[in-house]
Amino acid sequence: MSTAAHDDDARTLHRLGYAQVLYREMGGFSNFAISFTIISILAGCLTSYFIGFNDGGPVAVVWGWLLVGGFVTLVALGMGEVASAMPTAGAIYYWSSKLGSPAWGWFTGWFNLIGQIGVTAAIDYGAAIFWTALMNLWFPSVGTDTHTVFITFSAIVAAHLLLNLNGVRLLGKLNSISAWWHMAGVLVIVFVLIIVPDHHQSASFVFGKTLNSSGFSGHSFSSATFWFVFGIGLLMAQYTYTGYDASAHMSEETRSASRSAAIGVVMSVVMSVIFGFILLVAVTFAIPDVQGTLNAGAFDITYIWQNAMSKKWAEFLLVIACVAQFFCGAASLTAASRMMFAFSRDGAVPGRNLWRRVSTRTRVPVYAVCAIAVLSWALMLPTLANGAIGYLVGTSIAVIGLYIAYGVPIYLRWRAGDSFEPGAWSLGRHYKWINPLAVAWIILIVILFLMPTVPTAIPWHSGFDWNVVNYAPITVGGVLVVVGVWWMVSARKWFKGPVREGTDEELARIEAGFTEAPAGTQPA
Repeated sequence: MSTAAHDDDARTLHRLGYAQVLYREMGGFSNFAISFTIISILAGCLTSYFIGFNDGGPVAVVWGWLLVGGFVTLVALGMGEVASAMPTAGAIYYWSSKLGSPAWGWFTGWFNLIGQIGVTAAIDYGAAIFWTALMNLWFPSVGTDTHTVFITFSAIVAAHLLLNLNGVRLLGKLNSISAWWHMAGVLVIVFVLIIVPDHHQSASFVFGKTLNSSGFSGHSFSSATFWFVFGIGLLMAQYTYTGYDASAHMSEETRSASRSAAIGVVMSVVMSVIFGFILLVAVTFAIPDVQGTLNAGAFDITYIWQNAMSKKWAEFLLVIACVAQFFCGAASLTAASRMMFAFSRDGAVPGRNLWRRVSTRTRVPVYAVCAIAVLSWALMLPTLANGAIGYLVGTSIAVIGLYIAYGVPIYLRWRAGDSFEPGAWSLGRHYKWINPLAVAWIILIVILFLMPTVPTAIPWHSGFDWNVVNYAPITVGGVLVVVGVWWMVSARKWFKGPVREGTDEELARIEAGFTEAPAGTQPA
C-alpha cells in the first residue's frame, strides 16, 4: 500500500473522528469478496430454495430472483454512495446519525445489529442443513433430523468463532478465495446439471410454472391470493441478497476505502444477480419431479441432485456448496462483529467497553466476535422444535432487520438533497429517482415478511398452531419496543451518536499503542 493512499485513508478516518486501530490490509477485491461471499449464491438461494419453490414455484424462483435483484441493485447503489462519503466500520448507523440525528442512528444501529445476528444465524443453520445432508450420503447412519442439524450448526458456529479470532489478513485471503470459489463453483454446478441428467424440465416449466403449497388458496396469477403467496416466496431471493453492507463495515480495514467500499457494495449485488440467475435456472431445469421436491422440504436441493443424477454426483456438488457456505458464515461473523465493535465504540451497546476492545496482537475485536457467535447460535434454538419454520423465521428476521437499517440512510440521503457531500464515488443526480424507489421496495418487503406464511399461523384461523407461527413480528416488534422505551427513558440523555475519540494528536497516541501489523504478518 502506498504511503499517499495510506495517509488519505487515515485522514478520512480522522475526519470521521476515529483512530486507525483496525489493520488496513484489504484491497478492493477483498472488500468486494466479503460481501459477495456473504450474499453467497451457493448458500442463500440453495438453502432457501424450498421457500420459493413451495410458495410460487419456478416463477417465484427464476423471475422472483430477477425482480428482487433489480430492486436490490437500487438499494446497493443508494448505500454505495453514502459508504463512499463516510467509510467507517459503523457504516449504516453512523450514516443515519450524521444525515439525521442521534435518534435515527440509535434505531438504525439496533436494527442493523439484530439483522446482522439474524443473517449470521440463518447462514450457518442453512449450511448445517447441507453439511448434514452430505454426511448422511457419506455415512447413512447420520440422521437428518432437527437435532442432528442443530448439532452440526453448533459445530459450524464454533469453527467460525475460532477462525475469526485470527487477523484480518487471513480473513481477507479466505474471502478472496471464496469469491473465486463461488464463481467457479456455479459454473461447475451448471455444467454438470446440463450434461449429466438424462431428463430436463421444459422451458415452459422453468419460466412459467406456478405452485402453491402454502395452504393459502390460489394457484395462478389470476388469483389475488396467489400474488400474496408469490410475495412470500420472494423471501428466497431477498434473504440471499443480504449482508452486502459488509463492504462498508470493513472499510476501516480496506485500502482506498472511499472508492473500494462503494464498489464492493454495488458489484457484489450485480455479480450475484448474474451468477445466481444462471444457477437457479440450471437447478430448476434439473428437477426430477415436483411432488418429490416439495416433500423433501429443506433438503430439496439434495433430493434434486441425487435423483436427477446419482449419489456420487450429488456428493460432488454438495461439497462445492458446503465449502462455499462455510466461507459465507465466516465472512458474516466478521462483518457483524465489526458492526458491534463500532456501535459499542460510540457507547450504544451494554458492556460497550468489552465489545469495543481490540487485541493489540491480532487487531481483532475478539469479544465482539464471541458475542455475535453466541447470540447467533441462541437465535436458532427454536429450530429444535420446528426446523423449517425456525429457519424461515430466522431468514425473515435477517431481511427485516437489515433492510430497515439499509433504508434509513438511503431515505436520509435523499432528504438531504444537494447538501449531501459525496465521496469518491457518487450517483450524481440519479439519487433523486434511485433512492425513493429503493425505500419503497424496502417498505413492501418488510410488510410482506411480517405476514403469516401458512393459514394455521393466523390466530383466528381454525386449526391455529403455535409451532408454525411467524415469530418475526414478535422478535422485531420486541426489539423496537425495547430500544424505543430505552431511548425515551434513558438513551436520549446520553447517546449523542458517533463520538470523536479525540484530536488528531490524541488519535495518533491511540494508534501508537498498536503494532504496525498483526502478529505473524508483514504489511502489504
